[in-house]
Amino acid sequence: MTRDEAIGKARDAARQAATLAGHAESAAHHSDRQSKVPMYAAAGAVWADTARAYAALAAVLPEPATVDETPEV
Repeated sequence: MTRDEAIGKARDAARQAATLAGHAESAAHHSDRQSKVPMYAAAGAVWADTARAYAALAAVLPEPATVDETPEV
């Protein structure tokens, strides 16, 4: 995995976390959907953890010195 790939996966996971947080908030405001709040919150937390893991990986992967140099892990 390259640094750019890890950054992309971190961004995608962060978007998923934000989407699920929005679902949890919306469900919290509707009495007929409040039972789904913990499910959305837990799923969002997993995606947030995933985003942090990919961001940490990207932070330690080297940036390519040139466009042609793409280190793989």
